[in-house]
Amino acid sequence: MFISFINKINELNEWIFSPVDTLIEKLPFADWVIDGICDSIHLLPFLFIVFVLIEFLEFYYADKINSLLKKTKKSGVMVGSLAAIIPQCGFSVIASSLYSKRIITRGCLIAVYLATSDETIPILLATPEKAYLIIPIVAVKLIIGLSAGYLIDFIRPQAVVKNDDVSFELMEEEGCCKHDIEHGHKRELIIHPVMHTLNVFWFILVITLVLNYCLESVTISSLLSSGKYIQPVVAAFIGLIPNCAISIGVTMMLIKGTISFGAAISALLSNAGLGLLVLLKNNDFKDTLKIIGFLLMISIISGLVLTVII
Repeated sequence: MFISFINKINELNEWIFSPVDTLIEKLPFADWVIDGICDSIHLLPFLFIVFVLIEFLEFYYADKINSLLKKTKKSGVMVGSLAAIIPQCGFSVIASSLYSKRIITRGCLIAVYLATSDETIPILLATPEKAYLIIPIVAVKLIIGLSAGYLIDFIRPQAVVKNDDVSFELMEEEGCCKHDIEHGHKRELIIHPVMHTLNVFWFILVITLVLNYCLESVTISSLLSSGKYIQPVVAAFIGLIPNCAISIGVTMMLIKGTISFGAAISALLSNAGLGLLVLLKNNDFKDTLKIIGFLLMISIISGLVLTVII
């Protein structure tokens, strides 16, 4: 029913943009360029609506989620994983700040990193014919995040500070678009979604044009068949790059069929957004390397297993 509703909206969207498509098709560009421009422009309304909804969610509920995570000890992995699958800006940044003060455990932090959805869900929602991928991607990331988080805390238990031993004032960190994730203002309920939509749109446009060119020049079968078991390994390392463009690129490649589901999951598991930058800046360097090692190992193994069974 949800997919049917999205498809109805997509049909309306196609009708609204049909005059724009006609004008673009008259431009003296190759077909793959015109297709890339049209496909990217069609995503704008969907992206803006989704980012507005996310902004409202973050503005009114982020503090409650963060407060619960600070006060929760034994169930921190569960709370962190469930909160991370909600596409809100900067949750991995907040989790990194909490971990650097030892308010949450290593298992909880890694669970947040693994479950973080970043731009994946908004892009899939903006692409109705691929929206069915949301449930398997979220389910796999959540299961892996929970399992890894609890296992790490069980094997290597880590003491955390008591609530009355630490101030919960976090470092002044910024999310994407120079967005203040701790002290947002009501004016950002519209301003930030507009900025975020435009930033993501340009990433999508560039990535779509590159993918369209590759698909025009190389057969899809050769792209998919080459290095089937190498893809998840390479994807996991690429996912470590602390930038939302990575999750955008991986999602677009999955939509276009240029990487396997296992490779996409591998990259999306290791991609913790700006969280790793904050961890590198505020945490002990050796401990941060261990966390990156755990993240890589879990991502690669998960990607390879999914590549074998799917």
